[in-house]
Amino acid sequence: MKREKKEEQVKKNRRSGFTLVELLLVVCILGILAAVVIPNVIGHDEEARRQATRTSITAIEQAVQIFAMRHNGKLPDSLDELTAGTDDKPGLLKEGALNDSWGTPFQYTKTGKKFKIVSAGPDGEIGGEDDITN
Repeated sequence: MKREKKEEQVKKNRRSGFTLVELLLVVCILGILAAVVIPNVIGHDEEARRQATRTSITAIEQAVQIFAMRHNGKLPDSLDELTAGTDDKPGLLKEGALNDSWGTPFQYTKTGKKFKIVSAGPDGEIGGEDDITN
């Protein structure tokens, strides 16, 4: 009777747990999944920053247009005028809204009644292929 219980316990212990081959197989599968998923996630992060910057440029464009309506068609001399409020009216934008998703300030230029807003993009330098503009 004791012997049967002991043999049964040994069989139970052999069945519980994973073999080395099973563990290696799981590690290989996880490695393959990581190799496929990680590059895709990294690429989406950069596109998300680009889209957020485009959205910021649109918000700045709207703020410039509101500023012009309040000032008889005069465009602001700099984007800083959009964040400055008065006693009776708050600024049109918050301070942090003047930087792109990479932390670089937007470049603002005006010519007559037209204006241009440019983000330097990921490389941080104006004039490259990755610049984002309105």
